[in-house]
Amino acid sequence: MSRVAFTTFAILKKPYGNPEVQEFDDLTPPTFEEAEGSPGFIARAKEDPGQSHITNFERDWGEWGKFDVPRFYTGGRTNETDSRASTLSLWSDLESVFSFVYSGLHRSTLRRRHEWFLKPEWPTYAVWWVSDDTIPTWSDACYRLEHLHDNGATPVSFTLRQPFAPDGTPTQLRGMAERRGADA
Repeated sequence: MSRVAFTTFAILKKPYGNPEVQEFDDLTPPTFEEAEGSPGFIARAKEDPGQSHITNFERDWGEWGKFDVPRFYTGGRTNETDSRASTLSLWSDLESVFSFVYSGLHRSTLRRRHEWFLKPEWPTYAVWWVSDDTIPTWSDACYRLEHLHDNGATPVSFTLRQPFAPDGTPTQLRGMAERRGADA
């Protein structure tokens, strides 16, 4: 049996706390809440409670490992200069990830990403399969994003446009055909 690991990565136009990106920051908690209530959602990387006064880089992420960012991030690492937005989660299957990404609050936020984020020259997300007893780490997520950037979609790291089955064979997602040319 396998589960899907899913990571996202983007760089804000301005650091957190700046009015230009505040709306995105305000939409983050309800988007996480929507994800957690979505069919197929298993878990997401969360810092231990009571750590809001320290940076993501210093927080304890438990079994998700030490926080890390891919080599594409050149921004700051303090609360005043942090401008990266990243997530790491586990899902039961590819269709569940697809359904969450392209529906509800996440979809409406995704459509507005150009307002808050720099135009990416790197993958903004990566997907890969893990065994049922594996919790992906932030380092794993960075590796998968960088691998996708360097090698394109492979069974090691892929996109929803070019997915692979757990056995490494190319597959297709229902609904992706309608997304072609949209905000996938």
